[in-house]
Amino acid sequence: MVTMNDVARLAGVSKMTVSNVVNNRAGVSDPVRRRVLEAIRQSGYRVNLSARTLKSGRTGIIGLAVPEIRSPYFGHLAAHVIDEAAQRGFHVAIEQTGAAAAGEIEAIAHSHTLHFDGLILSAVELDRADPRLAGTGYPIVMLGEQDFGGRFDHVAMPNEEGTKAATAHLIDQGCRRIAIVTGSALKGVNVVTRRYQGYLAALAERGLEPDPALLFTIDKLTMEAGRAAAHRLAGPGREVDGVVAVTDTVAQGVLRGLADRGLRVPGDIRVVGFDDIPEAEFMVPSLSTVAPDHRWMAEKAVELLTGRMSAPGRETGEYTAPFELRIRESST
Repeated sequence: MVTMNDVARLAGVSKMTVSNVVNNRAGVSDPVRRRVLEAIRQSGYRVNLSARTLKSGRTGIIGLAVPEIRSPYFGHLAAHVIDEAAQRGFHVAIEQTGAAAAGEIEAIAHSHTLHFDGLILSAVELDRADPRLAGTGYPIVMLGEQDFGGRFDHVAMPNEEGTKAATAHLIDQGCRRIAIVTGSALKGVNVVTRRYQGYLAALAERGLEPDPALLFTIDKLTMEAGRAAAHRLAGPGREVDGVVAVTDTVAQGVLRGLADRGLRVPGDIRVVGFDDIPEAEFMVPSLSTVAPDHRWMAEKAVELLTGRMSAPGRETGEYTAPFELRIRESST
């Protein structure tokens, strides 16, 4: 069996240096870290997770459960969580929940079974009254829109304020017939309802009456659905001059759909999205969007999770990410 001492001799470093690399601790230069990793690869050394867990009480792995990893937003967020966790010496295991309560409960169960040190869960449908949450004496940080009544640390998006700012920006640009393309789940507490409330708040603050004819709901928050919604809102008699899209992915579809109908953005209709996914600034036209601080969210979530590991009994907290409104070609 290859030991840590064997790796140290092969790499020409101390056993402590190998331990620091294996456990992803700071203080090792990049050239030395690469040399140790190459020695591990050549030697076939495998970390004894059982022994490490018995010694430290931790596996060095945290879970991240998101609705859909294919979503550009969640892929972007996951990359930040992985980076931040690595800075603290943790690896990240990612699981998809399908945006369903059953999948979210299953993610919690898996994190227990696989002995993860904690879980960051983006909850969509899980309710705080769900009896399956009873007795969850385990480090969990919740992301998303659900209110868990102080049972868990919670990091939220600036949904209402961000969408309110986006809608107000369109009004400032002279738009008066502003449509919103959003999900169909307009009841309960979710990303759709919270962002819709921000849209309504901006209209009310600027003295504009909401028009039901300007509400375009879609069953899935996809580019294809956004494109179909744009085809509908571009129909005769709509007189739409601005669009707030619930996400940047939906906004991509809206841009395509408006182009299909021969409408120019921003010449005929101005468009704003939400999330500031990396693709937003490279669209044609580049997309104006609400930009939550994704790195801040990842840092806060990992910070809260590792803090909960060290102090399980401390009070929980609610945190909302800061945001900026990124003004680009689609609305100017």
